[in-house]
Amino acid sequence: MIGTIAAVLTTLSFVPQAIQVIKTKDTSGISLGMYVMFVTGVFLWFVHGINIGDFPVIGANAITFIFASIILFYKVKYTFFVKK
Repeated sequence: MIGTIAAVLTTLSFVPQAIQVIKTKDTSGISLGMYVMFVTGVFLWFVHGINIGDFPVIGANAITFIFASIILFYKVKYTFFVKK
């Protein structure tokens, strides 16, 4: 039960940040390096979950990957492609 609660909270913890970034288009307080490493790590956990057939690991990391990738997408977009 504790593991399930922990997985849900850590997975959904990216939702408020993703919503805020989408609404405000402000990514200045977000570290590009941290998000690149984090998204890469989450993707590798997802692949690991597939390799060992662990559906909770697959599901939690797939969802986290999606939300963290949204934030990373906006960080890259507003850092390199949108002029201020």
